[in-house]
Amino acid sequence: MDANNFDFSDIAPYDEDQFKDAIAKMVSEPGFEHAIRWILPDIDYDSFCAQLKSCNNKLEFQSRIMGNFLEGLEKKTTAGVTASGVENVKPDKSYTFITNHRDIVLDASFINLIFLRHGMKTSEVAIGDNLLIYEWITHLVKLNGSFIVKRNLPTRQALDAAKQLSAYIHHAINNKHESIWIAQRQGRAKDSSDHTQESVLKMLGLAGGGSMTDNLSDINIFPVAISYEFDPNDFLKAREYLMRHRDPEFKKSQHDDLFSMETGLIQYKGRVHISFSNCITPFINTIPENTDRQEAIHKICHTIDCGIHNGYKIYPINYVAYDKAFDTDMYRHRYTDEDMMNVNSYIEGQLDKVDIADITPQERNFMRTYMFMMYANPLRNKLLASGNC
Repeated sequence: MDANNFDFSDIAPYDEDQFKDAIAKMVSEPGFEHAIRWILPDIDYDSFCAQLKSCNNKLEFQSRIMGNFLEGLEKKTTAGVTASGVENVKPDKSYTFITNHRDIVLDASFINLIFLRHGMKTSEVAIGDNLLIYEWITHLVKLNGSFIVKRNLPTRQALDAAKQLSAYIHHAINNKHESIWIAQRQGRAKDSSDHTQESVLKMLGLAGGGSMTDNLSDINIFPVAISYEFDPNDFLKAREYLMRHRDPEFKKSQHDDLFSMETGLIQYKGRVHISFSNCITPFINTIPENTDRQEAIHKICHTIDCGIHNGYKIYPINYVAYDKAFDTDMYRHRYTDEDMMNVNSYIEGQLDKVDIADITPQERNFMRTYMFMMYANPLRNKLLASGNC
């Protein structure tokens, strides 16, 4: 499947010749001004707009605007963003960074913050069109180097969209020499048990002109683990879990998605760690050519999961939650009485934020159990990876 056969204009980031016009349209929208003033209440909006309009390309936009914004966000909402394994990322290569998915906006943003700090090229970012609720959001993400993933299409259109997306990713890596970021699954793992969806790899393997494994080898897949000490959206995930328990047909609204984005951005996340594994192209190249396609996909998914699970940073809340979820004292030596008290207080405080009427004690316990499992699963998966990878 040749990238030259596709028109990428509706999904690709803005080119330099589109930048000035897109910025002008974005800053003219009242919704953009409202969002900026809400997130940054002390901002001089006119000066901010002038700074935006001075940007001519993605590099300037990210270094002048987004880098400063993320540095500020780190100071206000985290206890620091750290990284390990950055030396495994070779500056002269382009990669497909595949990560677990915790936050709608910040997973890829924090990775790019690490790259900016190390003087490295940032990656283009896959973002679902379900999040492009307003036109200014579309402008913002495409100015910031995001490309669009089309969601919720009829079967025939979904296949065409997958082919276009795969072709664009191969084009970005091999022709534009840009790295890209994509989550290992569609949507976040609500229980924080992260596993690569086979459909993501099947999509990535559509383009390239060779066998599926050749096509996947061609885009330099690189697993990365993202660990947040606290997930600001944990209570929203517990809320959704209860709503689905009450009504299996429950579906989130656009407002729910927008509120999740806002909450993830501005609420406290504690310590954040990014762990870069290694490019798995050498492993993919060892898979025999006559391997069954499904078996090959399974092996590659497993290797990605190993890279992510082994890279988790484990915090006291994970140890406390594991012992609570599995009714054990296996990790009692890993946390203090104060840690346990703080975790219990944190969980109850988050549960208090759930805005559902008439929650019974049984339903609150249902959500509490879910939240403990949510924080236990990274440790559980890291333990399993130590024996299976």
